[in-house]
Amino acid sequence: MDGKMTPYSIKNITAIIIIFLSLSLSATELVYTPINPSFGGSPLNANMLLNKAQAQNKHRAPIIEKSYAEKFQDSLERTYLNRMVREITDIAFGSDIDDSVFNQDSIFMSGDYEIQVITSSVDSITVQITNTSDGSIVVIEVPRFG
Repeated sequence: MDGKMTPYSIKNITAIIIIFLSLSLSATELVYTPINPSFGGSPLNANMLLNKAQAQNKHRAPIIEKSYAEKFQDSLERTYLNRMVREITDIAFGSDIDDSVFNQDSIFMSGDYEIQVITSSVDSITVQITNTSDGSIVVIEVPRFG
């Protein structure tokens, strides 16, 4: 070979270049996969994302410590209100309760609320809840089924 390129070698070099270029041009499209499970991502990412969000959260709820007396008073009020709801439900469904606090119309005070239970009506029980601090009134009609 005297340094001259023959047509045969030019064809070979051209073919090799075309093959290499065609191999490097074969590509697929890019597909976006979301991370957040709310937008179609893997549900396994939820814990990780929640932990990251909680770590970045600078807001903390104020911790209000209640005394033992306040906790006891809250517990008594919840128990009393629970009993009221249970007895109103029993009366509404026809259960006769002899020792009920609702054998007659009653008024109860709980915190800033006045609860008036009117059982004298034949077809319904009326519960009127009045906020004594701002005067707002909520009336609940409970039909009698029994």
